[in-house]
Amino acid sequence: MAVLSLAVGAFATVTTEFLPIGVLPLVAASLGVTEGTAGLMVTMPGIVAAIAGPALIVASGRLDRRAVLLVLSALLVASNLLAAIAPDLMTMLVARLMLGLCVGGFWTFAPGATAHLVPADAQPRAMSYVLAGVSVATVAGVPAGALLANLVGWRASFGVAAGLSALMFIAQMRLLPPMPPAHATRARDLLKPLTTPRARAALLTTLFLIAGHFAAYTYLTPLLQQRYGLSPVVVTTLLLVYGAAGFLGTFVGGRLASRNVLAVALLAALLVAGVLLFAATVGGGVVAGALVALVWGSAFGLIPVAMTTWMQTSLPRDADAGQAVLVTGFQVAIASGAFLGGVVVDHLGIPSAMGLAGALALVAAAVVGLAFRLR
Repeated sequence: MAVLSLAVGAFATVTTEFLPIGVLPLVAASLGVTEGTAGLMVTMPGIVAAIAGPALIVASGRLDRRAVLLVLSALLVASNLLAAIAPDLMTMLVARLMLGLCVGGFWTFAPGATAHLVPADAQPRAMSYVLAGVSVATVAGVPAGALLANLVGWRASFGVAAGLSALMFIAQMRLLPPMPPAHATRARDLLKPLTTPRARAALLTTLFLIAGHFAAYTYLTPLLQQRYGLSPVVVTTLLLVYGAAGFLGTFVGGRLASRNVLAVALLAALLVAGVLLFAATVGGGVVAGALVALVWGSAFGLIPVAMTTWMQTSLPRDADAGQAVLVTGFQVAIASGAFLGGVVVDHLGIPSAMGLAGALALVAAAVVGLAFRLR
């Protein structure tokens, strides 16, 4: 049940992080700003999260990880409440900056917390349960928030998110045991993922694979509509297929990662590269579109649990430092991948963006292949 409370935390955090995507026009109109300016609600938390992970792991010292997670959960409640009553954009951005601390902190501390809750050999499976909250948020949380916003207003969506976050806080307060760290993480410990060959390979794989994924994923809907000629109803269905496949992929990855994490990472990179290169060269029809959504979703579901397990097993004595740097790597790769994909789409079109993304995933697969020599 303690692991389940972390999974609910992942669901609440990711739902809050991406909720503006579904309510952006409504918020922009209500606060009297352009949609481009309102997009800062999505950009700013990612920037803060990239910095927050390493900063919080050092600042927390030997504080009990239970207490740290509870503070982060309380901050998530406050962020959603402030967003729900925000009278202007500045107040909204303050709320979203608070969220950035929650995102960076949660994904830094939650993986290490599972080590206190389950035996070492069950940790990858426990992480798959926590990461399943991400898929559920993508499939259900964000669309539900958008639907509620269209029915009764965007402030209600943030209000409900605040309520969900409060329930998560109560559950964690009741279920999480004391989780003292083995030692405090010092600033110089953050260099160990960069100087340890196996951990460095995990970080490089993450940068190339996540950048490639988001260079393409940002334009998944236009890909299905324009290249495959699918109606909005069919596209919505395939997006649900993508999310459901990712949900199942997360559990499969959790089971396999405990046996051979490098093989899981290699499989994920090759599947992402293959499906993106397929999307770059083959177009037209619902069958091809469904194949892309199914394979891509399944492959991406493998990635977070594989990369987290890879980093933690590479730095067993400094897992918190490794996870903090990995969180930063994820955030940097997401931002750079989305930006790079946008530039390519604007100048060369969606197929070229898919091809570039596939090439980045192939580089990631090559890094994993080289990492087998480091075992």
